[in-house]
Amino acid sequence: MRFAYSVTGSKAGMPEPVATAWSLYLLRCSDGSIYTGITTDVMRRLDEHRSGPRGSKYLRSRRPVELLYQRRIGDRSLASQLEYRVRKLARDRKDDLSSVDALIDRYLSPGPG
Repeated sequence: MRFAYSVTGSKAGMPEPVATAWSLYLLRCSDGSIYTGITTDVMRRLDEHRSGPRGSKYLRSRRPVELLYQRRIGDRSLASQLEYRVRKLARDRKDDLSSVDALIDRYLSPGPG
């Protein structure tokens, strides 16, 4: 797990690890396709996709891209699982952002018990 450190510190002056929140995002590409990804900083990642060499290879030939959707998920494992599920959605379901929200809500809601 990736950690950011607080400035308050803990025992023996060591910094306390603070879990980094992960977000899922969707980008609309210039060819109309939809790219799905996860990151800890959506705006930084969007800038990388738009101009930097650290952007996705898939997006390099599909610029410009625009942010279509973003949602904070929590830990990386959960974000990766949701990224996989959203990528498997049919194109028309991804275009309908309420379908994406509904899928994430169902996945995040606690089950019976």
